[in-house]
Amino acid sequence: VQLQASGGGLVQAGGSLRLSCVVSGRAFRSYVMAWFRQAPGKEREFVAGMARNGAYTYYAQSAKGRFTISRDNAKNTVYLQMNSLKPEDTAVYYCAASATVISSERTNTRGYQNWGQGTQVTVSS
Repeated sequence: VQLQASGGGLVQAGGSLRLSCVVSGRAFRSYVMAWFRQAPGKEREFVAGMARNGAYTYYAQSAKGRFTISRDNAKNTVYLQMNSLKPEDTAVYYCAASATVISSERTNTRGYQNWGQGTQVTVSS
């Protein structure tokens, strides 16, 4: 499976961006999808995730109330709408997919076998 992320860019604090991640293949509906991010000098961290059927979502505390993950199974695409962006949101954002992740690992990088190439998000103050 291949994941292609896009939508990053430079935005002022308080602005918005929508990231997209297109997943190749026919098995998109079987994947738990997630977004992670990695700032310079820091470990990759979980941002948001969504169940296979989209029935529930889960977020890092830093993303709650500002970010929204969604998926369009007809387009094999997962989105991350980011509002009220802050300079501390600056990072490379990665989408990830897993057909086998268990609940206890769904916010951990170990739970995901498939990764996109990353898209840079830079928020200026």
